[in-house]
This record gives sequence, C-alpha cells and structure tokens, in this order.
Amino acid sequence: MRISNEQLQAFIQDVGIVGRQDLEATLKIAQKSGRNLGDILLEQKMIEETELQKLYAHILGIPFVDLQKQAISPLVLQLVPEPIARKYNVVAFEKDGSQLKIAMINPDDLQTIDFVKKKTGLRVVPCLTTKESMKELLRQYTQSLKSEFGDIITKEAEDVEEGEGNELEKIAQDLPIVRIVDTLIKHAIIQSASDIHIEPGTKDVHVRYRIDGILHDAMTLPKQVLSGLVARIKVLSNLKLDEHRLPQDGRFKIENEEHKISFRVSILPIFDGEKIVMRLLDESSKGLTLEKMGLHDEALETIHRQIKKPNGMILVTGPTGSGKTTTLYTIVDILNTQEVNISTVEDPVEYRMERINQTQVNSKIGMTFAAGLRSLLRQDPDIIMVGEIRDGETLEIAIHAAMTGHLVLSTLHTNSAAGAVPRMLDMGAEAFLVASTTNIIVAQRLIRKLCGDCAEEYTLEQKEIQTLGKDVDMETILSYLKTKKYVKENQQWKDIVFHRPKGCKQCNNEGYKGRNGIYEVLEIDEDIEKMIVQSASTETIERKAKEKGMATMVEDGFYKAIQGITSIEEVLRVTKE
Repeated sequence: MRISNEQLQAFIQDVGIVGRQDLEATLKIAQKSGRNLGDILLEQKMIEETELQKLYAHILGIPFVDLQKQAISPLVLQLVPEPIARKYNVVAFEKDGSQLKIAMINPDDLQTIDFVKKKTGLRVVPCLTTKESMKELLRQYTQSLKSEFGDIITKEAEDVEEGEGNELEKIAQDLPIVRIVDTLIKHAIIQSASDIHIEPGTKDVHVRYRIDGILHDAMTLPKQVLSGLVARIKVLSNLKLDEHRLPQDGRFKIENEEHKISFRVSILPIFDGEKIVMRLLDESSKGLTLEKMGLHDEALETIHRQIKKPNGMILVTGPTGSGKTTTLYTIVDILNTQEVNISTVEDPVEYRMERINQTQVNSKIGMTFAAGLRSLLRQDPDIIMVGEIRDGETLEIAIHAAMTGHLVLSTLHTNSAAGAVPRMLDMGAEAFLVASTTNIIVAQRLIRKLCGDCAEEYTLEQKEIQTLGKDVDMETILSYLKTKKYVKENQQWKDIVFHRPKGCKQCNNEGYKGRNGIYEVLEIDEDIEKMIVQSASTETIERKAKEKGMATMVEDGFYKAIQGITSIEEVLRVTKE
C-alpha cells in the first residue's frame, strides 16, 4: 500500500495505541530491514490487524468494513467471478443503483478495480477489510455453489447409461460419471462431512453425508448411475472392477491449494448392489491440541502427567466414531521429538505423520495387530501406538511391552473408563498385570458445538429439571459443578443460564457447527490398582474414582453446556446408554 513507514508512525503516535519508545524501536527495525512497519507491529502483537487496517483506511481516505458475519446476496457475490475473487482477494458485497462496493485487502490494486468496473459496468467503491474478514467472504462462494450441485448431478445423471463387464472401465472414464463423483466429493468437502454414504435402493441411489456425527440426506440419484459410480470410485481407489461379490477396501487422495484430503473407501455387496462408504480425512488440518479437543483442568493435567512417563499403557475408550484415534494422534504428536522412536500398528493408517513409523495391518497375509506388534518390539521403539486392542493376544503383547520399558497407546471399545478394566480381564489378561501396567484410561464422546451466531439463552423450568432428573442425577452434577467452582455456591438449577440451538444461515439451520469432546479420565493409582487386583466391578471402580475427583462424561458435558459450548440435549444424546 502507498503508505510510508513515517506516515504510519505519525498516525499511530496521534492515536496513541502504541507507546512512543516501542514505536520508535520498531521503526528502526523496519528501516534497517527494509520492511513494512505495520507488518512488524503485527508480528510483535503491538497492534491488532483490525486496528491497523482501520488506520490504513483512514490514511488512504477510503471506508473500512468488517464483514465476518454479513451474509451477501448471491446475485451481488457473483458480480465478481470466484477465480478473480480468490486470486486477487476482492469481493463484491453491496450494490446500490449503479454503485458497487467491493471489499479488498490491497486497495492499490488498480488493475483489479478496473477489471471489476469493466466487467460490471458499475461505479466501483473500494473498501478496506481484514484477512480474516476476506476469508469468511470467500467462504460464501462455496456456500452459494451448494444449490447448483443438485442441478448439475441431475443433468449429468440423465446422460448416463448402464454398463456391465468390459464396459465398466469405459463408463468409469465417461464425462457424466466423472462429473457426478467430483461433484459429490466437492459438495461433501464444502459441508465439512466426515463420511459419504452411497446406498443403492430398489429404484434409486441415496447419497447421505455425515456432518458433525449426524447423517443427512444429500441427494437421490437414478439407479442407472450406480454401476458407473461404483466403477469410478473403484478406479480412483485402485480396486478390482470386476469383483462384485466380496467386500473391498481402498483409498485415494485429493490435493489442491485449499485441501489435502485422504479418502478411505469401503465397498460392501448388498441385496440391491454395492454400497460405498467413503471417510474423509483432512490431512491439511494441523495444530490440534488436547485443549482444543475439549480437555481442561484436572483431566488435562492428568493426561499430560501420564504421557511423560517412560512406560505403561494409555488407553482411550469409546464407541466407533467417538474420536479415539484423533486423541491418540494428538498425544503422539505431543510426544513426537527427535529423542524418541515412535512406531504404530494401525488398521488402517488414517493420518500420515512425519518421523513416525506407521505399519498397516493386513490380515489376509497374516499381518495382524498381534503379529505387527510382535515385530515392532524388535525395532527398538520407545513409544508404540496400537490402533485397537481387539483380542487377547494383542492385549497380552501390549501389556508385556508396557512392562518392559515401552509407553503403549491404544484404544478399546467400552462405554466408560472404568468399563475398560473388566473388558481386559474378559479378554484373558491377568488382573495384577492390568493393574501394574495401565497408567490412565480416557473415555470420550463427541458432542456437536452450538452455532455461535444463533444460540439462544434460557433457564430451566422446574418441569424440565424433573424430566432431566429421570435420565441423570441432577443433584450429584450440581454438587460437582459447585465443588469445581463452575457455578456459585448459592446457585440452583433454575438460576443457571444454558443455551439451545436455533438455526441460521451460518449453520444451515442446524443450530450446531463443529464438534468438541466430553471426557472422563481415570488415573490408575494405588487404591484403584488394589481394586483391579481384587477384580472389582465397573461400578465399584467408578465410585472410587469419583470420590478421588474424577468427572464423568455427563458432568463434563454439563460443564460444557454451562460454558455455552453445547446444549443439554446434545450431552444426553451422546451419553445415554
């Protein structure tokens, strides 16, 4: 931008948002390095981007706009084509007669302004905005595309002919089929779906997306596209085209400037054809931490304390789709330093991680979890991650690895943290070995987060409190919240503010957007060890752990409901057994 460092310094001094000494020191750095003063102030966090952009706008004499939560009319949005908008960071946001307001990050880009003038034939008013605001504006292009996808698929489906045998490969390369599959995938990515289900019926093919853990109908296609769809996905996943009787598993990857997504494909023969489920794994999303996943206070401290131990077992439990593997990967990422050798045995390898030796299970050739784990122990590992403990043999090797100086991380399918202990004993493990090697057991579920733009506040009425009391122990939960000082000592349920979903454009009228975890963290101390050796029941172990301060998943869920992260209904949905 045509603003000198001295000009910016003078304005900042007048406003007084940065101290004189700090400003002069930063100006010297900028002059010495030949860099922009504003960029250095941002790097050193002396000024917020919004404040800086407002200053720039004031100096240049143009309007500043923050459009992060403004919905733009699709007709206005499309006045600037999406490729131009993304390449030059320019978005049309308001049309008033012959005047068009455009948001920009660099209003000195006169060529782009001139292009928009010629393209629209309107008088263009450039406005300065922030990078964050621009990111949100560009996201609205993808939202406006959603409505077009259904029409594209319907048109393409009409041109598809059914095929068999040798024709399948040809059909898989046909333009209509390629477009349909590309559109289904693009649509799923836009909606942040975790899975795509393609389900053949008697007359139609139903497509559903799993978004924030809930399946939603996406579209219905004519039955004639099924063979082409299956063939195309088999070609992408490098699977056998002529095999229709046996299940097949494969994977493929899509990479572009915005996304790096791996697709895990499962094809299963059913009565009406072949059903396809594709899991989307976003490999470009980095920086996940235990805090961001929803762990806090004592639970977070306990996990950090236990993962620093050189040996023992760390187990994460919960049903399918509860985020167990993500938790393990996050812990492994924390432990991944130059000083340790980390090896994994997984089925399948979900995310690729640098400097970690990841082994894929293949039971057809005898490469089971047990066989892989046994081989790993000869590879001098410090930390071992086993995707899942499914049988007694794998459990036995994992326990012995934990006893002989290795830190072992794995998952189990149980409903609660305490329930993992009887499960291991049922699998044939010796009670004293389970007690001495297990460091910590984490049980978890995924809850949907309330949409920050439309969630509404409310308080519980007496009737609602009584109804909730039939599902959960409201007195115990309130006592827990008071003990942890999450609510005031004199507060009752009727005094506590909760939030519920409403629905808006930002969340597609769902009322929820994104997910978070609820947890219970069972630390195996001396008292719990004695109880395990005596083969105590799940309830007895859980009762003792709660006496020692363990929060149950329901209690953690109510804490997050009080924080406004989720709703009570969502907590009950994922915790009821």
